[in-house]
Amino acid sequence: MKPRHLLATLTLAVGISPAAHAINNDQWANISDVTAYGLLGAGLAAPTLRGDWQGLRQAAFSIGSASGVATLGKAVFKETRPDRSDRNSFPSGHTSVAFASATTLHRRYGWEYGVPAYALATLTGTARVAAKKHFWWDVVAGAAIGTTTGWFFTDPFDNKVQLIPWADSKGGGVLVGVTW
Repeated sequence: MKPRHLLATLTLAVGISPAAHAINNDQWANISDVTAYGLLGAGLAAPTLRGDWQGLRQAAFSIGSASGVATLGKAVFKETRPDRSDRNSFPSGHTSVAFASATTLHRRYGWEYGVPAYALATLTGTARVAAKKHFWWDVVAGAAIGTTTGWFFTDPFDNKVQLIPWADSKGGGVLVGVTW
């Protein structure tokens, strides 16, 4: 099975079905665990399966840095979670890792990997809010951390088609770049 087919299968099996049936905080928390750790695994497995050792190193730096920055943020900010379980709400570590993985997959292997990976990363952040583990700003900060580390540490493997996110004070979007 090709890595992109594996990622598509993961998207369908994990990303869509459980979300449709999630009715309580614990189920949402489980969904966010599965999607975040699934993306982490995919981010490391894709370059390994392709024999792309530079890509594996870049993925490890991207994901590891996102996790480290999120952990440091939790130590510094000590924000209480919405469910009041502890004071580790800001930023979302799950979302940081999910977006670092998604961005690494996108940057390294293109939109075919990026689109389903970003969909799962978005589901991770949404599930963290629905599980009452984070506020929306915790998730946005986690997504920014992960996206930043992914872009900083990852070089494109094949840059024929690239999706380039952008934002300014009035909005944001995605540019599509095609080389032929």
